[in-house]
Amino acid sequence: MKAIVCKVFGPPEALVLEEVPSRPISPSEVRVAVKAAGINFPDTLIIQGKYQMKAEPPFIPGAEVAGTVTEVGAKVQHVKVGDEVAAIVPVGGYAEEVVAAGDVVIRLPKGMTHAQAAGFPLVYGTSMHALKQRGQLKAGETLLVLGAAGGVGLSAVQIGKLMGARVIAAASSPEKLALCREHGADEVIDYSKESLKEAVKKLTKGQGADVIYDPVGGDLAQECFSSIAWNGRYLVIGFASGTIPEVAVNRLLLKGASAVGVFWGAFIAREPKVSAENFQQLFAWFLEGKMTPHVSQQYPLADAPKALRDMLERKATGKLILVP
Repeated sequence: MKAIVCKVFGPPEALVLEEVPSRPISPSEVRVAVKAAGINFPDTLIIQGKYQMKAEPPFIPGAEVAGTVTEVGAKVQHVKVGDEVAAIVPVGGYAEEVVAAGDVVIRLPKGMTHAQAAGFPLVYGTSMHALKQRGQLKAGETLLVLGAAGGVGLSAVQIGKLMGARVIAAASSPEKLALCREHGADEVIDYSKESLKEAVKKLTKGQGADVIYDPVGGDLAQECFSSIAWNGRYLVIGFASGTIPEVAVNRLLLKGASAVGVFWGAFIAREPKVSAENFQQLFAWFLEGKMTPHVSQQYPLADAPKALRDMLERKATGKLILVP
């Protein structure tokens, strides 16, 4: 099979496309012919050796795929050959096929395309867990989403709105903010042109945001700590800015607020039943037409380096997808 291989840690341009052998599956695994693979920000880190989960070269990057089941291990009962599925894998997604643990393979709801599905489990699973279990977002509360036009950000905008929140989307251009409005944002902030802190203060009449969803980190995080409401929850999603912020704990103290870590990968391993319930709700919203994954661009497998470079340079809106 053809696959994108990371032979040495480095930038996306160091990745190579080559033929690699398939491997046998175990009784608890499933083989999937990959029809689409999601591009995610952690992919840009793992190929540089900078991600919290390490992989030693040579390896195939990519954690999120959708496709058709071609082989099923004897212990796997919930899917069969021919089923259309999505799967999450530690590595291996940027390839024509992938072998995944059976318990992370989920059947697709009717009407969901491979491209939509490859951009669904990780970002929507992360945002659902973040807002429901970690942020305990309630109807009527104000949700502030940073990086709101990106994959996880846009999913948080959609889910927050469906959970009954007033959603403020913050992003870095008018085009990105227009996309956020299309997907349900009530208010928008262009933090490339105005102070995030002052804008949130104005939009909330000085009360601040009840829940802040931050996949960006860096300097904007400090403004978040000044923009949080009494008993607010600041959700640590990731660090797309490249800088891990230091928490201004005195501001949390003064607001009776919390900084809450969100590690979806550990959550699905430790609490698979709750994760499954989250996906039941997400798929129900999809089937009801209330939520649609936004795929902004698709690339052939050989263009994985370009897709990752576009991700690094923050050119992406919604999800970027590789198509083997």
